[in-house]
Amino acid sequence: MLNKDQRKSDARSPITRRNLLQIGAPLMGLGLADLLRLEAMAAEAGSSSNGGSKKSLIIFWTDGGVSQQDSYDVKPDAPSDYRGMYESIKTNVPGVVLSERLALQAKVMDRLSIVRSVHHENGIHAPSAHWMQTGYFGPTLARNAAQKPALGSVIARSLGSRQPPMPAYVTIPKSESFGYQGAVYLGKSFNPFEVGADPNAKDFKVPNLSLPNGLTARSVDSRRSLLKTFDTLRRDIDETGVMEGLDTFKSQALEMVAGDRMRAAFNLDEEDPKLRDQYGRHRYGQSALLARRLVEAGARCVNINTGNWDHHNDIAKGHDEHLPPLDRAIATLVEDLSTRGLLDDVIVYCAGEFGRTPRMNGHAGRDHWSDCFSVLLAGGGIQGGRIVGASEKWGGGVQERLVTPQDLLATIYHTLGVPLETHYEDASGRPTSIIGGGKPIFELV
Repeated sequence: MLNKDQRKSDARSPITRRNLLQIGAPLMGLGLADLLRLEAMAAEAGSSSNGGSKKSLIIFWTDGGVSQQDSYDVKPDAPSDYRGMYESIKTNVPGVVLSERLALQAKVMDRLSIVRSVHHENGIHAPSAHWMQTGYFGPTLARNAAQKPALGSVIARSLGSRQPPMPAYVTIPKSESFGYQGAVYLGKSFNPFEVGADPNAKDFKVPNLSLPNGLTARSVDSRRSLLKTFDTLRRDIDETGVMEGLDTFKSQALEMVAGDRMRAAFNLDEEDPKLRDQYGRHRYGQSALLARRLVEAGARCVNINTGNWDHHNDIAKGHDEHLPPLDRAIATLVEDLSTRGLLDDVIVYCAGEFGRTPRMNGHAGRDHWSDCFSVLLAGGGIQGGRIVGASEKWGGGVQERLVTPQDLLATIYHTLGVPLETHYEDASGRPTSIIGGGKPIFELV
């Protein structure tokens, strides 16, 4: 609504940028338009250095920490209180065994690789989650605020969206509770677009793509027409290009909210029900399927935040609930990407903030353990069928090839085409490396 002074102004007065901001903001919300504008700036900045990379990343973030002993680094010859409750099974790669709860991934092991020697030096959730998602130790129990940008935000800033107006960086169903999946000093425009709902819900829809109350498709179409009339007006009143940018990104924001292309990307009902069944009718499976659709539509990084894995008590019950759907989601995603000819262009990454203690505690659970744990990588040019590093006999520490969180991020950035020498100014204006001393895992790239 125009303010009192504006209503009194002469009709011949020039239209200012502020006037149009005030006209447009109540109708459509400039936050989304600003996001698109700044994201496009990032894409332009990144395009000169990434060689037009077509690659994307799908992350399974296993909040709380999966037990490596019961998944990717089984110890079949260890005493029972170390070995745990599961048997080991063979995979389609000779000599590589996994937990029996990963039977589907065992069948596609030739396209997966596991790093069994990840190490950092903190066993508390918040600092460890920050370390694994940003490459840097930062928060403490006394100060939990994020200090560095998450890898998804770095990717969004460096490479931008592959097909605007699709957001470069998306989290499903929403960002994790610590707040370590955001952009921090890179700017709010590189924070993730949160889906905001469980893709497995019967009435799944994306709140952030819903029209505001009071708006109809007809009024949106009218708004599009109004924006087009500004094109002619703009040439007469603005020689700086500011208005052109404003109109462009407000139009794109409208397209995100009302456009068929964006809505189609989030519409899981367009998928064959048999494929949806194959992924699994649970949050893990339908999130993985949605992630595939989003990277196909142009998203650069999709982060799936899974259920909580902090199983200090009765870990068998917790893992029986979570491992099978995670197994199905990852294995089916890898198969689906491969069938579609996309596996070489999409990295699949599964990690949490740490692993679990080699020895089970008195409550039939496992506690926090960062001395040595496992992560999974596949696709995007990552070599398949590889095991990198090894834990000690019963899993207590790294026996060979220690890998740091910064090494993992350096591997992902390198594979995506983000220059490893990239620095961004932090809040104090100091250029800060995106990987510190990290180096790509040469066995995988």
